[in-house]
Amino acid sequence: MTTLDIHALLAGRRLLLVGGKGGVGKTTTSAALAVAAAEAGRKVLLASTDPAHSLADAFDHEIGDRETMLAPNLTVLELDPDNEVDAYLSRVSAQMRRFAGPDQVRELERQLRLSRQSPGAQEAALLERLARLMEEGQQRFDLIILDTAPTGHTLRLLSLPEVMAAWTDGLLKHNHRAAELGKVLTHLTPGRDLDSPLNTPTEHAFSGLDDRGRELAETLLTRQRLFQRTRRLLADAARTAFLFVLTPEKLPILETERAVQSLIDSDIPVAGLIINRVLPDQADGHFFQARHARQQRHLADIETRFRQLPQRRLPLLEDDIQGLDALLSFSRRF
Repeated sequence: MTTLDIHALLAGRRLLLVGGKGGVGKTTTSAALAVAAAEAGRKVLLASTDPAHSLADAFDHEIGDRETMLAPNLTVLELDPDNEVDAYLSRVSAQMRRFAGPDQVRELERQLRLSRQSPGAQEAALLERLARLMEEGQQRFDLIILDTAPTGHTLRLLSLPEVMAAWTDGLLKHNHRAAELGKVLTHLTPGRDLDSPLNTPTEHAFSGLDDRGRELAETLLTRQRLFQRTRRLLADAARTAFLFVLTPEKLPILETERAVQSLIDSDIPVAGLIINRVLPDQADGHFFQARHARQQRHLADIETRFRQLPQRRLPLLEDDIQGLDALLSFSRRF
């Protein structure tokens, strides 16, 4: 087993994404990573998309949907999914109203109301916010750590430009001017081939559009280019790393295996695994000895399944990890 050099990742990357199955200690680990990087002198932004506000629990400090400095070099942010959906749909409505006639506004509002309740609405809104956060944050911070789940938000990010084009096409299907606006979508979609996600949309076919069509195309093109740049950042192993947190138990192992394979198939760099809550070898009593023996089998399974990935084991501690001092102490185990 190759040992994961966490300090090298914290010192050498600009973006670190931490994912894992719920309940494995992902948020606590993300917080400890941010504390360690800040302690080492890097200016860090730690952001979470967890609606349960678990970062606030980890730091034992109110945070919310605003940048909050908790220590020198350490800024923390909790993104609120519901707020992001409202802001996202408000922007879409304002943009699309400029291109919809009076008879189309009612249909537009109906579509947006349906979108507000549709599966994936929060993910779409959060992904746009995250894309902007990753791009703009690099101008102000040395390292951005995202406490998020690659199996959900990040994998969707890879296909978001194509999804956005399809959604816009559906929104305009009742439009009596769909021929003209459909032409805009055709110009903006270089091909909805998810196997070629890094194709960059261009302005090659703006000719033939009227002023309104060109303005709409440029608005959507700007957004698509943002997502394309985000894709490139996610795929850049020199700047970006994914870390998976798991516990030596069957279900986290299986979920992590699927997630790792999905990212590898998408050419996204997976830096390694943090195996959390490992029992000490000197576990006493029949119950803990049995648990320890089973855990050793799971640890061996992890080594076999993830032999290509560096790994770092962290012990199960006697007490909860909460507050800046406790997180700093935990981070020293890296």
